[in-house]
Amino acid sequence: MPKKQVRRTEKRILRRPRSAKPADIYELKITLRGSKPPIWRSVAVPSYIRLSDLHKVIQTGFGWDNYHLHQFIVPNVRTKPTREKLVSLEWRGRYERLAMHRDRCVSDPRFELEDIEDERKVRLCELAPAVTSKFIYEYDFGDGWEHEIKVVKIGLPVEGIKYPVCLSGELACPPEDCGGIWGYYEKLEILKNPKQRDYKDILEWMPRGFSPEYFDIGKVNAELAKIWSGKSRLGH
Repeated sequence: MPKKQVRRTEKRILRRPRSAKPADIYELKITLRGSKPPIWRSVAVPSYIRLSDLHKVIQTGFGWDNYHLHQFIVPNVRTKPTREKLVSLEWRGRYERLAMHRDRCVSDPRFELEDIEDERKVRLCELAPAVTSKFIYEYDFGDGWEHEIKVVKIGLPVEGIKYPVCLSGELACPPEDCGGIWGYYEKLEILKNPKQRDYKDILEWMPRGFSPEYFDIGKVNAELAKIWSGKSRLGH
């Protein structure tokens, strides 16, 4: 894609619908499931942001490299039918009843996943309309990085702040392809003891200068500013 066309595309990303009122701002807390102490980021984004763009915010906020598949999942809160109830139904009725209780999944259609909605056509305010809303962002189906996303606040934009923006966070994001949250903690334990058999291999494998305690919010916001100004492009 020519450079000029890329810049025009990026500038359209956060353009709100013409008919919309001035956008509310969503404050989201995004926590990596299974992390102890929690690895989390707090971000503020416009209510009209598409999930395809929220995906880029999450990738940037945590420091993932966007190498793998991802999806957003909204768990179905309906009580699932019992086995006895399903057995009492004809096969078509069973399928329809189970379909009613399927989780809502949204992703990139190029992944060709089954039963998913196009993330470019779903906005955050549609998926999470209230402060009580929660949903899941899953990245890398092999390592299974699940991020719980909570809407903690909905309010008016603050003058002088350009959105999206990272408000706060704690701890470094695990490196790509380290075996999920348990594989990550296993590697950290090995690195605590130079006498461990795999110490040298793990030390060489880890990114240079990696510190599990370090989170650079300034770097995150600088990258977010570049993405939404059209100076760079994150993703496929």
